[in-house]
Amino acid sequence: MSLLYDLSANAVRRLYDARIDTPPVLDTGVYFPAATRFAEAWQALRDEALAVATHIQAIPRFHEVMPAQTPISANDGRDWRVYLLKVYGTGFPRHMAACPILAQLIASTPDVLSATLSFLAPRKHIPPHRGPFRGVLRFQLGLSVPVDSEGRPAAVLTLDGREHRVGDGEHLLWDDTYYHEVWNHSDEPRIALLLDVRRRHMPIDMRLLSGALIASVGMAARLRGVD
Repeated sequence: MSLLYDLSANAVRRLYDARIDTPPVLDTGVYFPAATRFAEAWQALRDEALAVATHIQAIPRFHEVMPAQTPISANDGRDWRVYLLKVYGTGFPRHMAACPILAQLIASTPDVLSATLSFLAPRKHIPPHRGPFRGVLRFQLGLSVPVDSEGRPAAVLTLDGREHRVGDGEHLLWDDTYYHEVWNHSDEPRIALLLDVRRRHMPIDMRLLSGALIASVGMAARLRGVD
C-alpha cells in the first residue's frame, strides 16, 4: 500500500512540477488572504486546542488515520496525534462542535479544504518527506509552541534545507511538496493548526486537475465515514 501511494504521489508531483514553479514559502496576501483572520484569533484557537488536549489519548496518531504515513508518524515511538475537523471538504461534526470558533472560521473560508489540530509529542521527529499535491498549500499557525533556552520556538520545520520556527501566534504558508522535516526539541508538546488551502493563480488545466483530485479525495473521506 505504501509503494502504491509513493508511485501515485510521484506521478502527480511530476504533472504539477512541469506547470507550477513557486518557492517553498509563499505570500499569504497573495495566496491566502484569510490568514489574517486565523492569526488574529490565535489565542481563542489555542484555548480550544488546549481543551481538546485534555483528552489527548483519545486523539488518533497520524498513521492510525492514514496508514500510508506510518514511516513518518510511527518512526521513533513518539506520538504525532491529529484532531481532524475537515478533510477535503468533509467535516467532522463532533470535532467542529468542540472547537466552535475554529469551526466558524473554517466554515467562512471556502479555500480551506482540510483543517487539523496537530499535537507533536516532546522530542518527536518527523523525518524528511514531501507531499504529493501542489494544488494545495499548507498554512501553519502556532498555538502552543514551547521555547528553547534562548527563547526561540523549540519546534523546527526544515523546509527545502532552510529552518523555520513558527511560534505562538505566528504563521507560515508553505508548499509541502518540497522536502521537509520537523523536530520538537523540547520536553513539552507542540500544538499547531494546520490548514490545507486551495492554491490560487494556477493555469486552467491545473485548476481542472486540482478540482478532480480534491473531489476524489473528498469522496474517499465520505465513504470512510466521519465522526
